[in-house]
Amino acid sequence: MWIKICGNTNLEDAKLAAELGADAVGFIFAASKRQVTAAHVAAMGSELPESVERVGVFDSHDADEIARTAHEARLNAVQLHGGFDEELLRQLATLLVASGIRVIQTLHWNVGSQQSEEIAAALARIATLGITDRVLIDSKVGTSPSGGTGIAFDWAAARDLFSSAPRSLRLIVAGGLKPENVANAIAALTPFGVDVSSGVEASVGRKDPAKVAQFIQNARRTATPKS
Repeated sequence: MWIKICGNTNLEDAKLAAELGADAVGFIFAASKRQVTAAHVAAMGSELPESVERVGVFDSHDADEIARTAHEARLNAVQLHGGFDEELLRQLATLLVASGIRVIQTLHWNVGSQQSEEIAAALARIATLGITDRVLIDSKVGTSPSGGTGIAFDWAAARDLFSSAPRSLRLIVAGGLKPENVANAIAALTPFGVDVSSGVEASVGRKDPAKVAQFIQNARRTATPKS
């Protein structure tokens, strides 16, 4: 089970996640109360274990901007949170993937609506492109342009989507996860990974050590093997 603790704003929280066994720590470059700078992340990254993946979250569709920030921040991966943009993926394949920086594509499940066919079509296209094998399914509410809502989507309704996704893709669950429900999400969807931000916070931008520890423990306890 791949576990990402996202929304880190300080070295203490990022190191805590790494020490407790997270596979990845996330840093938000999109407009957010948890937004950080490339220079800040580069400084934090030098203090983190090499084994922990450093992921930057972007809602920009400017490939040059994303690539420039990713290199400056010394990221291992970028997470595209602004919707599926095939041309952006193609550009990043040249600007990032070729140099070893991976891409995670986010798709959004609009809470309160059934979007499985639309998401399934996007998954099929992403698999065909072969640029990334990791797709994060996050929830969004109404006309919000992106996720990060802290609200879970309907895991029961998404079960068939996850089970029938192209075998070349590794799906990650996000949206509304917390220590109390991560086991339920894993049991319902058997994903490759889970991603949490606000669900393990003491306050906006500050992690709660006990919640981070419990989240990772509960996810590992229920985990399917990473592949």
